[in-house]
Amino acid sequence: MTNQQLTVDLETADLIRDSGAETCTKCFQCAQCSSNCPWNRVAHLDPRRMLHKARLGVADLEDEEWWMCATCRTCVVRCPMEVDIIGVMRAVRRLVVGYGAGRYPDSIRLALKSIAGAGNPAGESPDKRADWSNKLGVPAFTPDMELLYFSCCIPAYDAKVRRMAASLSGIFQKAGIRFGTLGTAEKCCGESVRKCGNEELFASLATSNIAAFKQADVNKVVVSSPHCYYTFKNEYPELGAQFEVWHYTQYLAQLAKEGKLKFTREIKKKVTYHDPCYLGRHSGVYDDPRYLLQSIPGIELVEMANVREDSICCGGGGGRVWAETKKGQRFSELRIDQAADVGADILATCCPYCILMLDDSLLTKGKEETMQVMDISELVHEAMG
Repeated sequence: MTNQQLTVDLETADLIRDSGAETCTKCFQCAQCSSNCPWNRVAHLDPRRMLHKARLGVADLEDEEWWMCATCRTCVVRCPMEVDIIGVMRAVRRLVVGYGAGRYPDSIRLALKSIAGAGNPAGESPDKRADWSNKLGVPAFTPDMELLYFSCCIPAYDAKVRRMAASLSGIFQKAGIRFGTLGTAEKCCGESVRKCGNEELFASLATSNIAAFKQADVNKVVVSSPHCYYTFKNEYPELGAQFEVWHYTQYLAQLAKEGKLKFTREIKKKVTYHDPCYLGRHSGVYDDPRYLLQSIPGIELVEMANVREDSICCGGGGGRVWAETKKGQRFSELRIDQAADVGADILATCCPYCILMLDDSLLTKGKEETMQVMDISELVHEAMG
Protein backbone atom coordinates (compact mmCIF):
# COMPACT_ATOMS: atom_id res chain seq x y z
CA MET A 1 0.00 0.00 0.00
CA THR A 2 1.51 3.31 -1.07
CA ASN A 3 0.43 6.89 -0.68
CA GLN A 4 0.44 7.24 -4.49
CA GLN A 5 -2.53 4.90 -4.77
CA LEU A 6 -4.75 7.34 -2.88
CA THR A 7 -5.56 11.03 -3.24
CA VAL A 8 -4.45 12.84 -0.09
CA ASP A 9 -6.77 15.47 1.42
CA LEU A 10 -5.02 17.06 4.38
CA GLU A 11 -8.00 19.25 5.32
CA THR A 12 -10.26 16.20 5.60
CA ALA A 13 -7.52 14.35 7.48
CA ASP A 14 -7.45 17.15 10.05
CA LEU A 15 -11.24 17.06 10.40
CA ILE A 16 -11.20 13.30 10.94
CA ARG A 17 -8.51 13.53 13.61
CA ASP A 18 -10.29 16.42 15.32
CA SER A 19 -13.49 14.31 15.40
CA GLY A 20 -11.89 11.64 17.58
CA ALA A 21 -9.45 9.71 15.38
CA GLU A 22 -6.19 10.96 16.84
CA THR A 23 -4.80 7.47 17.39
CA CYS A 24 -4.92 6.54 13.69
CA THR A 25 -1.45 8.06 13.31
CA LYS A 26 -0.04 5.28 15.55
CA CYS A 27 -0.95 2.52 13.07
CA PHE A 28 2.09 0.86 11.46
CA GLN A 29 0.06 -1.45 9.18
CA CYS A 30 0.74 -4.76 10.96
CA ALA A 31 -2.63 -6.14 9.73
CA GLN A 32 -3.68 -7.60 13.08
CA CYS A 33 -7.00 -5.73 12.76
CA SER A 34 -7.67 -7.03 9.26
CA SER A 35 -6.71 -10.62 10.00
CA ASN A 36 -9.05 -10.75 13.01
CA CYS A 37 -12.02 -8.75 11.69
CA PRO A 38 -15.13 -10.98 11.62
CA TRP A 39 -16.07 -9.58 8.22
CA ASN A 40 -13.23 -11.54 6.73
CA ARG A 41 -14.97 -14.77 7.72
CA VAL A 42 -17.91 -13.98 5.44
CA ALA A 43 -16.85 -11.26 2.96
CA HIS A 44 -14.06 -8.70 2.97
CA LEU A 45 -13.17 -5.62 4.96
CA ASP A 46 -9.67 -4.27 5.50
CA PRO A 47 -9.60 -2.07 8.64
CA ARG A 48 -5.90 -1.49 8.03
CA ARG A 49 -6.69 0.18 4.72
CA MET A 50 -9.51 2.18 6.32
CA LEU A 51 -7.07 3.49 8.93
CA HIS A 52 -4.64 4.45 6.20
CA LYS A 53 -7.38 6.29 4.32
CA ALA A 54 -8.49 8.11 7.47
CA ARG A 55 -4.95 9.23 8.18
CA LEU A 56 -4.59 10.60 4.65
CA GLY A 57 -8.07 12.15 4.63
CA VAL A 58 -9.05 10.29 1.49
CA ALA A 59 -12.18 11.99 0.18
CA ASP A 60 -14.34 8.94 -0.54
CA LEU A 61 -16.75 9.44 2.32
CA GLU A 62 -19.57 7.80 0.37
CA ASP A 63 -17.76 4.45 0.48
CA GLU A 64 -20.06 1.86 2.09
CA GLU A 65 -17.07 0.25 3.83
CA TRP A 66 -17.20 2.97 6.48
CA TRP A 67 -20.61 1.59 7.50
CA MET A 68 -19.66 -2.10 7.63
CA CYS A 69 -17.90 -1.91 11.00
CA ALA A 70 -20.03 -3.45 13.76
CA THR A 71 -17.80 -1.90 16.47
CA CYS A 72 -17.21 -5.35 17.96
CA ARG A 73 -13.78 -4.29 19.31
CA THR A 74 -11.98 -7.42 18.11
CA CYS A 75 -9.52 -5.24 16.19
CA VAL A 76 -8.91 -2.97 19.17
CA VAL A 77 -7.97 -5.78 21.56
CA ARG A 78 -5.59 -7.23 18.94
CA CYS A 79 -3.87 -3.94 18.05
CA PRO A 80 -0.30 -3.78 19.46
CA MET A 81 -0.37 0.02 19.23
CA GLU A 82 -3.76 0.38 20.97
CA VAL A 83 -5.24 2.28 18.04
CA ASP A 84 -8.87 3.18 18.76
CA ILE A 85 -10.17 1.82 15.47
CA ILE A 86 -13.78 2.20 16.57
CA GLY A 87 -13.07 5.84 17.33
CA VAL A 88 -11.67 6.26 13.83
CA MET A 89 -14.78 4.75 12.23
CA ARG A 90 -16.98 6.95 14.41
CA ALA A 91 -14.98 10.02 13.47
CA VAL A 92 -15.43 9.40 9.75
CA ARG A 93 -19.13 8.72 10.23
CA ARG A 94 -19.41 11.92 12.25
CA LEU A 95 -17.99 13.78 9.27
CA VAL A 96 -20.55 12.17 6.96
CA VAL A 97 -23.61 12.48 9.23
CA GLY A 98 -22.84 15.56 11.30
CA TYR A 99 -21.24 17.69 8.61
CA GLY A 100 -23.03 16.32 5.55
CA ALA A 101 -19.74 15.33 3.90
CA GLY A 102 -21.13 12.24 2.15
CA ARG A 103 -23.99 9.79 1.77
CA TYR A 104 -24.78 6.98 4.18
CA PRO A 105 -27.11 3.95 4.09
CA ASP A 106 -30.84 4.71 3.91
CA SER A 107 -31.54 2.26 6.73
CA ILE A 108 -29.23 4.19 9.07
CA ARG A 109 -30.71 7.49 7.92
CA LEU A 110 -34.25 6.26 8.64
CA ALA A 111 -33.35 4.91 12.09
CA LEU A 112 -31.64 8.15 13.11
CA LYS A 113 -34.58 10.17 11.81
CA SER A 114 -36.99 8.00 13.84
CA ILE A 115 -34.91 8.36 16.99
CA ALA A 116 -34.69 12.13 16.53
CA GLY A 117 -38.44 12.44 16.05
CA ALA A 118 -39.88 9.76 18.33
CA GLY A 119 -37.06 8.83 20.71
CA ASN A 120 -36.83 5.28 19.39
CA PRO A 121 -35.53 3.59 16.19
CA ALA A 122 -38.89 1.98 15.43
CA GLY A 123 -40.46 5.39 14.89
CA GLU A 124 -43.30 4.38 17.21
CA SER A 125 -45.15 6.88 19.35
CA PRO A 126 -43.32 7.66 22.62
CA ASP A 127 -46.65 6.96 24.34
CA LYS A 128 -46.29 3.27 23.42
CA ARG A 129 -42.99 2.84 25.25
CA ALA A 130 -44.80 1.96 28.46
CA ASP A 131 -47.27 -0.48 26.86
CA TRP A 132 -45.27 -3.58 27.82
CA SER A 133 -44.86 -2.49 31.46
CA ASN A 134 -48.49 -1.43 31.80
CA LYS A 135 -49.67 -4.84 30.55
CA LEU A 136 -47.49 -6.56 33.15
CA GLY A 137 -48.47 -4.26 35.97
CA VAL A 138 -44.95 -2.86 36.42
CA PRO A 139 -45.30 0.35 38.43
CA ALA A 140 -43.81 3.75 37.79
CA PHE A 141 -40.49 4.26 39.57
CA THR A 142 -40.53 6.02 42.93
CA PRO A 143 -37.48 7.07 44.99
CA ASP A 144 -38.13 4.45 47.70
CA MET A 145 -37.67 1.59 45.19
CA GLU A 146 -34.48 -0.46 44.99
CA LEU A 147 -33.86 0.14 41.32
CA LEU A 148 -35.00 1.58 38.04
CA TYR A 149 -35.35 -0.94 35.22
CA PHE A 150 -34.43 0.44 31.79
CA SER A 151 -35.57 -2.05 29.17
CA CYS A 152 -33.91 -0.66 25.98
CA CYS A 153 -35.90 0.35 22.89
CA ILE A 154 -35.92 -3.12 21.33
CA PRO A 155 -37.71 -5.00 24.15
CA ALA A 156 -40.01 -2.00 24.60
CA TYR A 157 -41.17 -1.83 20.98
CA ASP A 158 -40.32 -5.13 19.25
CA ALA A 159 -42.80 -7.89 20.06
CA LYS A 160 -40.23 -10.57 19.16
CA VAL A 161 -37.85 -9.41 21.90
CA ARG A 162 -40.35 -8.17 24.47
CA ARG A 163 -39.89 -11.48 26.25
CA MET A 164 -36.63 -10.11 27.70
CA ALA A 165 -38.41 -7.33 29.57
CA ALA A 166 -41.25 -9.63 30.61
CA SER A 167 -39.01 -12.37 32.01
CA LEU A 168 -36.71 -10.00 33.88
CA SER A 169 -39.65 -8.16 35.40
CA GLY A 170 -41.07 -11.52 36.46
CA ILE A 171 -37.79 -12.42 38.16
CA PHE A 172 -37.75 -9.15 40.09
CA GLN A 173 -41.33 -9.70 41.20
CA LYS A 174 -40.67 -13.29 42.33
CA ALA A 175 -37.51 -12.23 44.16
CA GLY A 176 -39.37 -9.45 45.97
CA ILE A 177 -37.36 -6.65 44.37
CA ARG A 178 -39.13 -3.31 44.43
CA PHE A 179 -38.57 -1.73 41.03
CA GLY A 180 -40.23 0.47 38.46
CA THR A 181 -39.75 2.13 35.10
CA LEU A 182 -39.88 5.69 33.86
CA GLY A 183 -42.26 4.70 31.07
CA THR A 184 -42.75 7.43 28.50
CA ALA A 185 -40.03 9.61 30.07
CA GLU A 186 -37.38 7.23 28.70
CA LYS A 187 -35.69 7.69 25.34
CA CYS A 188 -33.17 5.67 23.35
CA CYS A 189 -29.87 5.54 25.24
CA GLY A 190 -28.10 6.78 22.11
CA GLU A 191 -25.14 4.38 22.12
CA SER A 192 -25.58 3.25 18.51
CA VAL A 193 -26.51 6.79 17.51
CA ARG A 194 -23.10 7.96 18.65
CA LYS A 195 -21.34 5.07 16.89
CA CYS A 196 -23.15 6.18 13.72
CA GLY A 197 -21.60 9.62 14.05
CA ASN A 198 -24.53 11.76 15.19
CA GLU A 199 -22.99 13.44 18.23
CA GLU A 200 -25.67 16.12 18.44
CA LEU A 201 -28.50 13.59 18.62
CA PHE A 202 -26.58 11.48 21.14
CA ALA A 203 -26.09 14.49 23.41
CA SER A 204 -29.78 15.36 23.16
CA LEU A 205 -30.89 11.83 24.09
CA ALA A 206 -28.39 11.51 26.91
CA THR A 207 -29.28 14.91 28.35
CA SER A 208 -32.98 14.03 28.27
CA ASN A 209 -32.47 10.67 30.00
CA ILE A 210 -30.14 12.13 32.61
CA ALA A 211 -32.68 14.84 33.42
CA ALA A 212 -35.45 12.24 33.73
CA PHE A 213 -33.31 10.11 36.05
CA LYS A 214 -32.45 13.12 38.21
CA GLN A 215 -36.04 14.30 38.41
CA ALA A 216 -37.12 10.82 39.53
CA ASP A 217 -34.24 10.64 42.05
CA VAL A 218 -32.79 7.49 40.49
CA ASN A 219 -29.64 6.07 42.10
CA LYS A 220 -29.44 2.56 40.65
CA VAL A 221 -30.32 1.46 37.11
CA VAL A 222 -30.50 -2.15 35.88
CA VAL A 223 -30.52 -2.60 32.12
CA SER A 224 -31.23 -5.43 29.70
CA SER A 225 -28.94 -4.19 26.95
CA PRO A 226 -25.14 -4.22 27.10
CA HIS A 227 -25.30 -1.21 24.78
CA CYS A 228 -27.28 0.78 27.35
CA TYR A 229 -24.90 -0.51 30.04
CA TYR A 230 -21.83 0.66 28.14
CA THR A 231 -23.08 4.15 27.37
CA PHE A 232 -24.65 4.75 30.80
CA LYS A 233 -21.45 3.66 32.52
CA ASN A 234 -18.82 5.18 30.25
CA GLU A 235 -20.38 8.06 28.31
CA TYR A 236 -23.23 9.55 30.35
CA PRO A 237 -20.90 10.68 33.18
CA GLU A 238 -19.30 13.07 30.65
CA LEU A 239 -22.65 14.87 30.63
CA GLY A 240 -23.15 14.91 34.39
CA ALA A 241 -24.85 11.57 35.10
CA GLN A 242 -24.49 10.32 38.67
CA PHE A 243 -26.12 6.94 39.06
CA GLU A 244 -25.05 3.33 39.53
CA VAL A 245 -25.60 1.05 36.55
CA TRP A 246 -25.75 -2.76 36.41
CA HIS A 247 -26.31 -5.12 33.54
CA TYR A 248 -29.03 -7.49 34.64
CA THR A 249 -26.71 -10.53 34.61
CA GLN A 250 -24.45 -8.81 37.13
CA TYR A 251 -27.40 -7.96 39.34
CA LEU A 252 -29.01 -11.41 39.14
CA ALA A 253 -25.68 -13.13 39.76
CA GLN A 254 -25.35 -11.10 42.95
CA LEU A 255 -28.88 -12.08 44.00
CA ALA A 256 -28.08 -15.75 43.29
CA LYS A 257 -24.94 -15.60 45.43
CA GLU A 258 -27.01 -14.11 48.26
CA GLY A 259 -29.55 -16.93 47.94
CA LYS A 260 -32.34 -14.59 46.81
CA LEU A 261 -33.15 -16.49 43.60
CA LYS A 262 -35.15 -19.61 44.42
CA PHE A 263 -35.04 -22.26 41.70
CA THR A 264 -37.89 -24.77 41.87
CA ARG A 265 -37.72 -26.28 38.40
CA GLU A 266 -35.04 -28.16 36.49
CA ILE A 267 -34.19 -27.28 32.91
CA LYS A 268 -32.58 -30.41 31.49
CA LYS A 269 -31.02 -28.87 28.42
CA LYS A 270 -27.57 -28.50 26.91
CA VAL A 271 -26.91 -24.77 26.79
CA THR A 272 -24.13 -22.78 25.15
CA TYR A 273 -23.51 -19.10 25.74
CA HIS A 274 -22.79 -16.31 23.26
CA ASP A 275 -20.78 -13.40 24.72
CA PRO A 276 -22.23 -10.09 23.48
CA CYS A 277 -19.48 -7.73 22.32
CA TYR A 278 -20.65 -4.82 24.47
CA LEU A 279 -20.86 -6.92 27.63
CA GLY A 280 -17.68 -8.90 26.96
CA ARG A 281 -14.94 -7.14 25.01
CA HIS A 282 -16.28 -3.63 25.69
CA SER A 283 -17.13 -4.07 29.39
CA GLY A 284 -15.19 -7.12 30.60
CA VAL A 285 -18.23 -9.02 31.93
CA TYR A 286 -17.74 -12.72 31.19
CA ASP A 287 -18.31 -14.65 34.41
CA ASP A 288 -21.67 -13.44 35.72
CA PRO A 289 -23.76 -14.76 32.79
CA ARG A 290 -22.04 -18.14 33.05
CA TYR A 291 -22.52 -18.21 36.83
CA LEU A 292 -26.24 -17.69 36.36
CA LEU A 293 -26.53 -20.47 33.79
CA GLN A 294 -24.55 -22.88 35.97
CA SER A 295 -26.79 -22.00 38.94
CA ILE A 296 -29.92 -23.24 37.15
CA PRO A 297 -30.69 -26.87 38.07
CA GLY A 298 -30.39 -29.33 35.19
CA ILE A 299 -28.54 -27.11 32.72
CA GLU A 300 -25.39 -28.52 31.14
CA LEU A 301 -23.29 -25.55 30.07
CA VAL A 302 -21.04 -26.30 27.10
CA GLU A 303 -18.68 -23.83 25.49
CA MET A 304 -18.67 -23.46 21.72
CA ALA A 305 -15.76 -22.15 19.69
CA ASN A 306 -14.80 -18.47 19.95
CA VAL A 307 -15.92 -17.49 23.43
CA ARG A 308 -15.09 -14.74 25.90
CA GLU A 309 -12.60 -12.31 24.34
CA ASP A 310 -12.64 -14.30 21.08
CA SER A 311 -16.43 -14.26 20.71
CA ILE A 312 -17.70 -13.64 17.19
CA CYS A 313 -19.90 -10.55 16.96
CA CYS A 314 -23.60 -11.06 16.17
CA GLY A 315 -23.29 -8.24 13.64
CA GLY A 316 -25.71 -5.82 15.29
CA GLY A 317 -23.40 -3.19 16.78
CA GLY A 318 -22.41 0.15 15.30
CA GLY A 319 -25.86 0.67 13.79
CA ARG A 320 -25.70 -2.62 11.86
CA VAL A 321 -28.80 -3.81 13.71
CA TRP A 322 -30.71 -1.35 11.49
CA ALA A 323 -28.98 -2.41 8.27
CA GLU A 324 -29.81 -5.20 5.86
CA THR A 325 -27.04 -7.79 5.63
CA LYS A 326 -27.07 -10.39 2.88
CA LYS A 327 -27.65 -14.02 3.71
CA GLY A 328 -24.29 -15.71 3.93
CA GLN A 329 -22.64 -12.53 5.24
CA ARG A 330 -24.25 -12.52 8.68
CA PHE A 331 -21.91 -13.20 11.59
CA SER A 332 -24.85 -14.58 13.55
CA GLU A 333 -25.08 -17.48 11.09
CA LEU A 334 -21.57 -18.49 12.16
CA ARG A 335 -22.70 -18.55 15.79
CA ILE A 336 -25.69 -20.74 14.99
CA ASP A 337 -23.35 -23.21 13.28
CA GLN A 338 -20.94 -23.16 16.22
CA ALA A 339 -23.76 -23.77 18.70
CA ALA A 340 -24.98 -26.67 16.57
CA ASP A 341 -21.45 -28.11 16.47
CA VAL A 342 -21.50 -28.64 20.26
CA GLY A 343 -25.00 -30.11 20.20
CA ALA A 344 -26.64 -27.24 22.06
CA ASP A 345 -30.39 -27.32 22.61
CA ILE A 346 -30.32 -23.65 23.59
CA LEU A 347 -28.09 -20.81 22.45
CA ALA A 348 -28.30 -18.35 25.35
CA THR A 349 -27.24 -14.73 25.40
CA CYS A 350 -28.18 -11.50 27.20
CA CYS A 351 -28.44 -8.69 24.65
CA PRO A 352 -31.50 -7.61 22.64
CA TYR A 353 -29.37 -6.94 19.55
CA CYS A 354 -27.93 -10.45 19.75
CA ILE A 355 -31.39 -11.96 20.26
CA LEU A 356 -32.67 -10.24 17.12
CA MET A 357 -29.71 -11.26 14.99
CA LEU A 358 -29.47 -14.83 16.27
CA ASP A 359 -33.21 -15.45 16.07
CA ASP A 360 -33.16 -14.34 12.44
CA SER A 361 -30.20 -16.57 11.59
CA LEU A 362 -31.75 -19.53 13.39
CA LEU A 363 -34.56 -19.38 10.82
CA THR A 364 -32.17 -18.68 7.94
CA LYS A 365 -30.13 -21.76 8.84
CA GLY A 366 -33.25 -23.91 9.31
CA LYS A 367 -32.30 -24.86 12.88
CA GLU A 368 -35.47 -23.70 14.64
CA GLU A 369 -36.72 -27.26 15.24
CA THR A 370 -33.53 -28.42 16.97
CA MET A 371 -32.33 -25.29 18.78
CA GLN A 372 -33.74 -22.26 20.59
CA VAL A 373 -32.25 -18.82 21.05
CA MET A 374 -33.07 -17.64 24.57
CA ASP A 375 -32.19 -14.76 26.80
CA ILE A 376 -30.65 -15.80 30.12
CA SER A 377 -33.48 -14.03 31.93
CA GLU A 378 -35.96 -16.38 30.27
CA LEU A 379 -34.12 -19.40 31.62
CA VAL A 380 -33.82 -17.93 35.12
CA HIS A 381 -37.51 -17.03 35.15
CA GLU A 382 -38.54 -20.49 33.97
CA ALA A 383 -36.38 -22.17 36.62
CA MET A 384 -37.98 -20.04 39.35
CA GLY A 385 -41.33 -21.69 38.53
